[in-house]
Formats: sequence, C-alpha cells, structure tokens
Amino acid sequence: MKKIIAGMALCGTAFAGETLFGNCVYAIAPGGSNGTLWAFSHDNTYSGVTRLNFNVSDKGNVSVESTGQAQVSDTLTAVQTGLFDDDLAERRRVPAIYTDSKLGFVLPMYAMDDNDRFMQPAGYFNIRDLNSVIENPVEAPAAADDLEKPMQYAMTGFAYDSTAKRLWIARGALGVMVHDISGKKNTDTTFVLNTKTNKLEKLKDNAQLDLENNPEVFDVRLHPETGELWLATAKGIWVNTSSGLKNISKNLKDSRVTGLWMGGSPLQIIAETGYKKDDNVVGALWRIYGNKTSDFAKVDFLDTAGKVQKKDIYDESDYTVGDVAFIGKTAYVLVRAVGSRNSSGYLKLDSLGAHAWEQDDDGKNHWLYGYETGATDRKMIITSMCAFPLSKNRMGLAIATEGNGISVSADSGATWNVFLNRARLSNNLGSIRMVPSVILAPGEESLVSYKVGKESKVTIEVFSYDMRKVRTIVKDAVRNADAVRSSNPKEDFWDGRDDHGKDCTMGVYYIRVKDNHGHIGWGKAMTLGGSFR
Repeated sequence: MKKIIAGMALCGTAFAGETLFGNCVYAIAPGGSNGTLWAFSHDNTYSGVTRLNFNVSDKGNVSVESTGQAQVSDTLTAVQTGLFDDDLAERRRVPAIYTDSKLGFVLPMYAMDDNDRFMQPAGYFNIRDLNSVIENPVEAPAAADDLEKPMQYAMTGFAYDSTAKRLWIARGALGVMVHDISGKKNTDTTFVLNTKTNKLEKLKDNAQLDLENNPEVFDVRLHPETGELWLATAKGIWVNTSSGLKNISKNLKDSRVTGLWMGGSPLQIIAETGYKKDDNVVGALWRIYGNKTSDFAKVDFLDTAGKVQKKDIYDESDYTVGDVAFIGKTAYVLVRAVGSRNSSGYLKLDSLGAHAWEQDDDGKNHWLYGYETGATDRKMIITSMCAFPLSKNRMGLAIATEGNGISVSADSGATWNVFLNRARLSNNLGSIRMVPSVILAPGEESLVSYKVGKESKVTIEVFSYDMRKVRTIVKDAVRNADAVRSSNPKEDFWDGRDDHGKDCTMGVYYIRVKDNHGHIGWGKAMTLGGSFR
C-alpha cells in the first residue's frame, strides 16, 4: 500500500477556482453524505479525484457549494487507455464505488504497459479523504502469464459488505478478490468459482487457470435485501447462499453475463449479456422487476404509443451498459454504442420496459436520453452515471461526460445543471478560456468560455497564426450577464473548421470575442487538422 500526500501543488495557481481536474470525467459515485459526489477526471496533464458539495434550492436549482481535489500519480490512473477501443462491455466501463469512511471512494488502478498505454491492471485506489490517495498494488499470479491480454484480469466490479468489512472485487479470469479490513491487519485473498464443486476456492500461487471450470467473473453485487453475494460470470449468475453457491437463472445459465446492477423500489435486478461472434458483439439486456418475474427476462422496448417492439432493440443498436442508477421505480441505464464515440445516452426503464421519448418523421423511435433531451448542453459521450442524495428528502441524478464535465438533476432528469472545469472568468471579456484547449478527434468541439458584465451583442471569430480570419462563429448574438459564464454552449464553440466547413490545418488559432460595448477578449486553441478526421 502506498500513500500519496496531496500537497500544495494541487492547490496552487494551476487549480485556483477549478471545479474538476478536466472536463473529461470517467467515474462518479455518491460521496457518503447529502449533497456530495466523488468524480475522477483528467486533462492533458493531470488526473485525480474531486469531491463536490452541492446545494439544491426549493425550486430544484443545483449549485456547487465547494470542491476539493487530490491528484493521482503520473504513472498510474483509474482509466484504461482502451476504454473506447474494446468491444466487450466489461472493459468499456470504469467501476467506482463509495464504501464508508474507512475505505472511501474506490477505483481500479492501471499502470503503463510496454506500449506506453495504461492497460496493465495494477490494483486499486481508495480515497478516504482529500489528504491522501492510497495505492493498493495487487500482483497477478504466474498463471496470468498464460492469458492473451492483461486486461482479461482487470478489475471490473466492486461490492462492499459494510457489516463484515469486506470489499469484493471482480477480476475477470482471476475470479474474485476479497479485501478484508475487519481485523487488525488487512488481508487480500483471491478465489475462483468452481462449477464442479459449486464453491469459491482459494486460488493457489502455483495453480493453472481453467476457464472452463473456473469461469471469468465480470461483476459482483450484494443483494440489498438478503445481503447475499451475486456474481456475474462467463457461465451465468451465481449466488452465494447459506446452502452454498447456486447458478440461479435458468434463462442465463450458460450466458456470458458481463454486468449486474440492483436497486430501486420495487427492487430491480438488471443483467447484461454479451459475447463476440465473428466481428460482431451480440448483447442483451435482462432484468427481474420486483415480484413480477422469478427469472430474468429480456427488457421490452416500447415505442411512443407504448407498443412493444418485436426486434431486439438492445442488440440491434449495439449498446453496452456503462452504469445504472435507480430512483424509485425507474432505472436509468447508461449505454454507449459499440465501436462508436458519438452515440451514448441513457434508457429509462419502469415496470413496463424502456420507453421511447420521440418518434421522428421517418417513424424511427428514439430511446436514448442525452443531448437532445437536455441531459448535456453539448454533444459529448456520457461515461458514468449515479443517483445520490442531494438533500434529506431529494435524490439527485448525475452523469459524467468525456469533455463536458458533470450534469446534475434534482428532478429525475427533467432538467439539468451542467458543471464544468473552469477557472474564474472576469467580466467584460476580461478572460477567455477554450474548453478544451486542444481539438483532438473528429467531432470534438472547443467551447469559447467568457463572461460579460451586462447584456451584450457578441461576435466570435477565429484567426490563424498569421492573423488571417478563418471563421465567424457567431455575429451580434445576444448574451446575458451571468455570475459564472455568459457563453451559449449550443452556439459558442469551434469545431476546427473554417467558414467553408473545411478542416483548418494543424496549428494554433486565436479566438477573438468582442461585444457592442467596446470590450475585446482573446483565447487560444489548437487543432490537429484534417489529418485526424
């Protein structure tokens, strides 16, 4: 175990007034008290955790009361580099959990491999408070050398038993690990599921992996009512009951179950299955809803008229689950499309199934809630989602994005408040900030962040390094005075293109913002040019 002190370097000028380390946020979890949220984020240089404290007004408006940050080591991170490269669901999510004050916020930990990519599972982080980030290295046994990829034993699920003081960790091909903090000395023990004996057996140092009889474990959950341990495995769902381990679902007995989630009232238990077939990923979404079903059944997808669709919409859309949040009878299922950085959102599941919120003129139903429904104010990939208590009597819903910070809702997703990583901006265009400052990939945008002291007509233009104007973003657009930011996020952004829609060449560009009161501000952004599209 290694402890990193979060010293003055984290609180200096570089982070003054910042909300997050960067607008690329990959994991969020409840903070353990009303109004608090943990987040893991990074920019081009730093990554770390932020603890945000929110206030919510009687009208449901959410604001940040305070934040605190702790940076992680430059050589370790909680997000594997291939997050958007891998097709299989269990490797396309960042598990995160808040346990209690003894362990705190828990995240996976990755080190660099021989190709300088963070794809070497190295253990896990636990953050009790903002004074330290604790690294917990976990060695892989010699048997892991026989696996094709180290990512086959990545940590893909956490479950915490607060009574027994045990953290359960899904480790893929290496089964499950138990971090026991109940005694004077913390212990780590790794078990494999033996389908012949129906037992969890300790993995011996000299053992050889037998994935046929010891299937991979992709997720772990503790049943909120019974306290039983549930395992999502490559051969169905297993439950550790008082009479031993049982494969509890006939419908999923031999299925590759990549994820498992529980919550809500009545209790919903949601499972995802997925496997590779040729060059395609075959996936499905299953659940048990309260007492209505005794075994897992596929989730129904309903159109705007409430008619159940005959097609398997989940598999047809190539969805994979990132997170599930529960509020009352509704499950909010965050999904992304396999192999795409441009399609993400969440499904809303109630007792009947997933409901489409719109049908377009071509008769196509839309189930994904996201940018189009106001969950984000820019088109960005949603990476993580959770429900957390905003106040004593109000549950909040939070989503994290790759590029647009965090959105928080106090009314179950009807309206949203967006929180970005931003330094303090001065009135009358005194400071301009581009978020992010580098346009790295196709479809990415850089938000022009500024503030005006009174209602103004604003013109935003982009100039090349030799001060040749290449783009007018908006001209004489009305912007109101705002205590934080006057930008209109749906209009005030640059996508790296000129006025003719062509990609600007790679380089640094200057962004000028001027108003009708004689104020002018300048910002700077870099684009990699058309070669990356």
